[in-house]
Amino acid sequence: MSQSDYDLELDARGLFCPEPVMMLHNRITEVPVGGILRVVATDPSTTRDVPRFCQFLGHELVSEEQTDKEYLFRIRRGS
Repeated sequence: MSQSDYDLELDARGLFCPEPVMMLHNRITEVPVGGILRVVATDPSTTRDVPRFCQFLGHELVSEEQTDKEYLFRIRRGS
């Protein structure tokens, strides 16, 4: 994924619940409406928490991937 695929990035590697979602809540406000925030995390709970965050706050979870040790999310900011 190249920088052109997203507007901003949140690096939440090494953080544990609830920190990644708390940081996500703050960082998404820096993305323009319709823009993409890329989230990189290492906490497995983000696979549950990030989709719920999007669902409850009206953002679109564009993609979710898992590598050996990281979880990658692309979130389109809602209005």
